[in-house]
Amino acid sequence: MEKLSLSAWLDEANASTLSFGRFCLQTQALELELTEIELSERMKQTLSVMQQAIAYGLTGVRSTGGLVGGVGLQLQQYSTGDQAARSLLGPLAAKAAAYALAANEANAAMGKICAAPTAGSSGVLPGVLFAIAEDRGINQDDLSVALLVAGAIGMVIASRASLSGAEGGCQAECGSAAAMAAGAVVDLLGGSPDQVGHAAALALKNLLGLVCDPVAGLVEVPCVKRNAGAAIIALLAADMALAGIKSVIPIDEVIDAMATVGRAMNADLRETGLGGLAATPTGLECAERIFGAKNHPLE
Repeated sequence: MEKLSLSAWLDEANASTLSFGRFCLQTQALELELTEIELSERMKQTLSVMQQAIAYGLTGVRSTGGLVGGVGLQLQQYSTGDQAARSLLGPLAAKAAAYALAANEANAAMGKICAAPTAGSSGVLPGVLFAIAEDRGINQDDLSVALLVAGAIGMVIASRASLSGAEGGCQAECGSAAAMAAGAVVDLLGGSPDQVGHAAALALKNLLGLVCDPVAGLVEVPCVKRNAGAAIIALLAADMALAGIKSVIPIDEVIDAMATVGRAMNADLRETGLGGLAATPTGLECAERIFGAKNHPLE
């Protein structure tokens, strides 16, 4: 099967003098045999699930494994309350990080989430999009187009590499989510198709090689907190691209490199819970505490 090319799509959008978001709306509506309004409404339903996941996470829910819980709320309170002056992040970045934590905590607590592109990375895109929407007063129609941009980037990554932590490590999950979010933000803020591609490439490059090492085999540690880090990287990549900074390596080649790196990873570092942080003394203690030595899920 021929691989998809984000560079080719970006060139088509440029040639049509369309924003990449408008290009995605038109082409995807045609492929799905929907009107643009119908497709936009579908995206709004997805946005609603994302928004509800953030809200649920911000209630301070705890994960089923008990390893995480309440950190989204904790960061939100720290960055907006009496200690806000101490926060090193600006209000927008702090909100994006808090929302990313909260949405992924909703996943860890078995709440309803949108895999964006996976459950383990489900906080990055919602965190970034809703923080910016609130900060800039962006409406649901424009957010729905941004979601299509993110989806297009995700489709290309799935085609050329993988979105699976078991196949490519966390670079395939949080890395892909950061690339999707960065590209979506650039389009949302009026960036060109070329800038969308550079933003996605810059974000993914900064997470290239990230391993998937869930403690006790659960999508809790370090997954939840990685979502916050990936959200910040997405914002930085978007800002760099909007400033005119370019990725020397084109986006398709960055994705191909991610695929190569993923194949080179030891199996212990690809969601098996056998290496990395999962294999530390504390990680092993957590697994034994949750499952018991005789019922370890990875044995």
